Amino acid sequence: MSFEEALNRATAAGLDLVEMATKVEPPVCKIMDFGKFQYQESRRQREAKKKKAQSKVKEVKLHPNIDSNDLSIKIRHGIEFLEKGDKVKVMVTFRGREMAHTELGDDLMKRVMDAFSEVGVIDSAPKMLGRNIIAIVAPKPQSGKGGGSKVSSETESKD
Repeated sequence: MSFEEALNRATAAGLDLVEMATKVEPPVCKIMDFGKFQYQESRRQREAKKKKAQSKVKEVKLHPNIDSNDLSIKIRHGIEFLEKGDKVKVMVTFRGREMAHTELGDDLMKRVMDAFSEVGVIDSAPKMLGRNIIAIVAPKPQSGKGGGSKVSSETESKD
């Protein structure tokens, strides 16, 4: 169909002639309401943006001389953040003479990483940056959500 004929059909229908593929020979055009098309495309993009997982980075700050109860609370908060789908930045900060014993901070970071290993994966390994040891833990991917429950229900029905 010629360009003039397509343009006449579009104006007769009260619609627009929109070029869909520009680099193809011959060019591909479509008769449509372009304003409606733009509106629907923007709505589709907004919906896709809403469904996209918004992952935030939460921070857990520690010191090498932290008490065991305080440490367990910090670990519990970190696990809650990971279960919600947020990344967790673990930071062990050294003050003053604590810099002479960075191995205490390394041991503390190992304990925290072991606790997070059940619900998360290490995104960035612990490394010393200035007066801090920093590591980032990401939540484990949620592949096969329903697989485990089906197996348990089958075993229960057999008993």
